[in-house]
Amino acid sequence: MVRLNAFGQPIGKELPNWRGARQPEKIVRMGRYCRLEPISALLHSKQLYLSFNQAADQRDWTYLLSGPFLTLTDYQTYLSHLETCRDPLHYAIMDMMTQQAVGTVALMRIDSFNGVIEIGSVIYSSSMKRTRIATEVIFLLLTYVFGELGYRRLEWKCDALNAPSRAAAKRFGFTYEGLFRQAVVTRGRNRDTTWYSIIDSEYPALKRAYAQWLLPANFNAQGVQRSKLSKYITEQRAKSCYK
Repeated sequence: MVRLNAFGQPIGKELPNWRGARQPEKIVRMGRYCRLEPISALLHSKQLYLSFNQAADQRDWTYLLSGPFLTLTDYQTYLSHLETCRDPLHYAIMDMMTQQAVGTVALMRIDSFNGVIEIGSVIYSSSMKRTRIATEVIFLLLTYVFGELGYRRLEWKCDALNAPSRAAAKRFGFTYEGLFRQAVVTRGRNRDTTWYSIIDSEYPALKRAYAQWLLPANFNAQGVQRSKLSKYITEQRAKSCYK
């Protein structure tokens, strides 16, 4: 039902109890398969540098704003800067089985007043792509952002030509919102940017779906999923519609 003000104009839903969200902190986030640690050049640079260099070529850096890094020293210098930042707030992704850093992710464009935050700088090494860790990272951030910090909106943005990132956003339950044409100039090239989001009302169904998918019982002895995340998301969203 559309709400009207005293002048007959349509207006948005009142938020009488809204006081803003909390700022994310540099603390460890624990999962079943991985943990997120605040980025540290001392602790993580060598492991991450070696993990990223397992790739056969440098295609993973094509759509990113940084890298590739030709030497460990270059990468250490880069991480030394990142670890001083509060926005973006970067995390190293630690494999719980090997205790090695296998990727990075960040919370960024942090607008606690309006309750808006973005997942960005997602860099997965070849050893964690298409694994349970790759999905649990997003689950940990969803839980932190919505369940603990009280944000209303989580964003995902990527180069419109970055098909893997677009596919990941869809798989993780983000909703496509549109194309920002000629949004950025990066590496001397034009970039159109696609925008995706999850809002707080969608979080409970996604939380249940992720939890189901991540259960050990959903994987066979070879670690292959028995049911797709999309199946659980569809089921949980359908249940939410009937409540």
